[in-house]
Amino acid sequence: MFKDLFKNWNTIPNWISFARIIMVPIFAVLFLNDEIIWSVVVLALSGLSDMVDGKIARRFNQVSDLGKVLDPVADKLTQITIAVLLYLNFSSAENELIKTFSWIFLVFIIKEFVMVAFGGFMIAIGLRPSAAEIYGKLSTLAFYVVMILLFAFAPEVGAFREYWVIPDTLLVILVAATAVLCVIAFVSYLPTTYKQFKEKYFKKK
Repeated sequence: MFKDLFKNWNTIPNWISFARIIMVPIFAVLFLNDEIIWSVVVLALSGLSDMVDGKIARRFNQVSDLGKVLDPVADKLTQITIAVLLYLNFSSAENELIKTFSWIFLVFIIKEFVMVAFGGFMIAIGLRPSAAEIYGKLSTLAFYVVMILLFAFAPEVGAFREYWVIPDTLLVILVAATAVLCVIAFVSYLPTTYKQFKEKYFKKK
């Protein structure tokens, strides 16, 4: 199965996914070195490229098995990195509400780690992780939009907070709504995943 993944791998969408994976450490290093503006730029580029790679694959008939793995891997690595960095910053914030609310980022971290681990397990036993459903796509879009807003305008973190700062209540609502979408997206994968296990291990002889 692993050999089959690399059939017709040399496509533009796959190279975009490779680039997105490379952007993850670049984004983290920039953020940790207080180059917040550049980290926001890298994050925005990653989000935009995530929106176009699938469209390019379908438009030019460049859908591949490797792409179906690389795209979610790039998503998961990016989202885990973002959630970890924001959790660390918010948990040490001077603002008490934000500091108390920082635990919500653990929802993103746990969900993505579970999906990465279980996705790897499925590939190892010959199953394919389910493709993103509508809830997964909405969740990813909401995640990128909200997190870019936080990196740009959040208290104590935002690169452009001298121009405008997201009010605490709005910040809590935005992140909580994104977390709810994240959980809904996770649940939406379960029926398809169960169906694959049922067909492989519990089908009638």
